[in-house]
This record gives sequence, structure tokens and C-alpha cells, in this order.
Amino acid sequence: MNYQEITNLLCDKADYLLNYKSKTIAKELLHIPSPQFLDEIFALSNRNPQVLRSLSSLYNHGRLANTGYLSILPIDQGIEHTAGSAFAANPIYFDPENIVRLAIEGGCNAVATTFGNLAMMSRKYAHKIPFLVKINHNELLTYPTKYDQIMFGSVESAWNLGAVAVGATIYFGSENSSRQIVEVAEAFERAHQLGMACILWCYTRNNGFKKDDVNYETAADITGQANHLGVTIQADIIKQKMPESNGGFTAINFSKSDARMYSELASEHPIDLCRYQVANCYMGRAGLINSGGESKGETDLAESVKTAVINKRAGGTGLILGRKAFQRPFEDGVKFLQSIQDVYLTKEIDLA
Repeated sequence: MNYQEITNLLCDKADYLLNYKSKTIAKELLHIPSPQFLDEIFALSNRNPQVLRSLSSLYNHGRLANTGYLSILPIDQGIEHTAGSAFAANPIYFDPENIVRLAIEGGCNAVATTFGNLAMMSRKYAHKIPFLVKINHNELLTYPTKYDQIMFGSVESAWNLGAVAVGATIYFGSENSSRQIVEVAEAFERAHQLGMACILWCYTRNNGFKKDDVNYETAADITGQANHLGVTIQADIIKQKMPESNGGFTAINFSKSDARMYSELASEHPIDLCRYQVANCYMGRAGLINSGGESKGETDLAESVKTAVINKRAGGTGLILGRKAFQRPFEDGVKFLQSIQDVYLTKEIDLA
């Protein structure tokens, strides 16, 4: 896609998103994606040479290679959502080889999926595309349903199957979050020792975060703080849902906040809300990738282009998009992934 096609997809939101000039956190304060990102940011950190090489594998693969941006295909829904519900629309993805093939042909930087999927395809594909192993999951076979991320394997197993990175989820705000923070922090420390990069799904989950029909689990202030906790345990890349509101701390009346969080550091504009998330990732030193969300059919492409534009103009590092790609015919999924990558390759779309 070119700039005009992107503009057409955004319809009446085109000017609102493409020409917006942010007046909150100055773009000059951000560490934005670039071909020199690893040299300028992570080469100054405590990450050892093996981690730097793993990060280089991620950033320098696929259609977005050498741009500083990332396009990752995540397919862990076989555990998180049940395989039947995830793959009914396209049963070929019961076979893990098709998951890896979609990431390769779609031009992704990496494929993120389960121990089982990557272990089954390890010798055929570990040298062809970076593997990102999701090491914990919320299993859905307990009744009544509970929500807790538990480890499904060891960091050593991920390393042995050829992974360059591990990924994990923490449900910040949940009753089990303290245990999850400790488990994931220890796993990330071990992964870094072995030379693997670490990506954290920084999700917030608590029924108390919902008030007056507003779900503050995706509020900018709450998700921003989740991001800040994530980079504190040394996640190299943060995955977060796109913010849909703000003021969760004040609406629910918990934690700590400052009025300037909602006036000087953010506005109601989605780019500013996302920029607040980036700011909490050490001003972009740890890259922010936003999630693509569920598939809704005909509006998927327009919605994903919108999300990519917001992420890029806010100072983010890319998208981690799964269901919208794999819940459609294979070739359509390939084209879908590449269309979203085009947003990050389009130079006319700049930092707000």
C-alpha cells in the first residue's frame, strides 16, 4: 500500500490521524525506531553480546529489516482461546508448520507461538526465521474459568529449540500478579544470561478496573504503568493493547496519580494516549508494540492500519498481529500482514 491507499482506508479519520501535531510529550524526548536503534540504545545497556545478537536477528529480519520497526506474528490462541475457537475459521493452523510459513511469507520479523509449535518445527525453520517462544499461558480447561498465567516450560527448553527470544504475559492488577512478576522476572534474567531477548505482554486484568460501563483495563494511565513495571524487570520489548480511555486511577480511586498526567502528558487524542504508553517504556528505549486485537471481518484492514498509524506516529515500534491474519485464507493473511507493514515503510507517515 502507498500513502494514498492508506489515506483512503482511514476515510474520515485520515486528517485526524495523519496530520495531527502532538502538544503533550515532545517528540524530541523520544528514542524512536531507526536503523541505528540497537547501537544507540541497547549497546549502552547491560545486555550481553549474545542478547544484542538476538535482538539484531529480530530487528534485521523480514520486510521491516533495518528500519527499527517490528512486525511479529503471534499465534498462541490455541492455548489462550482454545484451539477450536481460534482455528475453526481456518483449520490449517492446527498444523504448526502453517503458522511458521505464514510468518515467513508474510515478511514478519519473527514468529511468536508455543513451545509445542516451535519444538515440532525446530530443525526445519529455526534458522529461517527468528523464533519467539511464549513461555506462559492462561489455560482455559479449568471450570469455572480462572485467569492466571502459568509457566508451560523452561527458558532452557526455548534456547534448545533455537529461539532467539522468549515472551511472557503478566496480568498486572490480578490477584496472581505478584507471583507472575517474580516468575517472569526470574525467567527473563535466565533468558538474558543465555543470550535471548525478552518480550513482555503487559496486560492489566481486574474486574475492579471496570466502572460505569467503562473498561479501564486499557486506560492509558493504567497500561502505561504496567509498561513501566515491564521495563523495570528488563523486558527488551513491550507488547500492550492500544489505549481506549484514560483516567483509570482517578475513576477507580486507587494507586497514585498527578493531574498533569491527564493534561500535560496526555490528551484525548489516541496518538497522545499511545505516546504516554511509549513514555513509560523509558521514552522508547524499550520498544512498544501494540496488539492487533480480534478479527471482526471486513473492517480488519482499516482497523489495523489505524492502529499502525497511531503506534508509529506516537513513537512506537510496530504491531504484533495474529488473529486478523490467520483467521482468513493463507494468501489473504500474507497480504494482510504486508499491508500493515507498509504503514511502517511509508515515509510520509512521520512522528506526530
